[in-house]
Amino acid sequence: MQKSLPLVTDIVKVFAPAKLNLFLHVIGRRPDGYHLLQSVFTLVDYGDHLEINVRDDGHIRRRNVIAGVPAENDLAIRAAVALKAAAGSQLGADISMQKRTPMGAGLGGGSSDAASVLIALNQSWKLGLPDAQLKKIGLSLGADVPFFIQGRSAFVEGIGELQTPVVVPPWWYVVVTPKVHVPTPFVFTHPDLTRTTPTVKIEDFSATGLANYRNDLQPVVLKAFPEVASGLALLSAASQKSLFGARMTGSGASLFAAFESESDAREAFQKLSPKITGFVARGLEKHPHL
Repeated sequence: MQKSLPLVTDIVKVFAPAKLNLFLHVIGRRPDGYHLLQSVFTLVDYGDHLEINVRDDGHIRRRNVIAGVPAENDLAIRAAVALKAAAGSQLGADISMQKRTPMGAGLGGGSSDAASVLIALNQSWKLGLPDAQLKKIGLSLGADVPFFIQGRSAFVEGIGELQTPVVVPPWWYVVVTPKVHVPTPFVFTHPDLTRTTPTVKIEDFSATGLANYRNDLQPVVLKAFPEVASGLALLSAASQKSLFGARMTGSGASLFAAFESESDAREAFQKLSPKITGFVARGLEKHPHL
């Protein structure tokens, strides 16, 4: 008897946008070693593209190779496995990715991929799980995943799991990523890291006042990684029309500057050396899935 092939449905295409930390303050440290943060996350219209096929044999597979990331460590695959276990689904999926967001650059690429897989498979597997449950599954994968499921600019607190929607204008951004890997644990365990920045009240936050905020991780990274310091100097020099100067996002190595208009952003980007890897993107009011 001929063995039947697994059913594979039509391709579901999903966009996984990158994010920026418009500021990042470290306000304390928990007894378990995790740092208490305050930040504002916003999405941009640049990111990874995923294609997902539902399988009826229960297998979850990655269809393409991603250099340096074994499938079992890929957050997108781990998200599918976690959702399958939480929902008790008998279905599976083939997942392929066109990676554009630089990995390990503070832009949330892996977390966004994971969130997009949770959202897409919740629909394709017809699970009907509420966002609150998807966020709980996402949090088990990484502190940033629930933000991408919520899908709107947010004032972020705690270790990243507490999020309150805020309004960020649809600015344009120049984002550059120096060719260096900045290990997040190195930054957060560094003795020179500022951990006592005064707290900010969310009701006092205004995106137009971002010049008064900073990234507390930036001084540590600039001192330890000359490539990031050089990139920041070049971006700052090219971004005289920016709204609040150039700064680092997350724990680096990516850097960004915000602009009122696309023309100002592209003018700044053109001033940079062609050797600098980066892109111009517009801020998103909400995730495309909303």
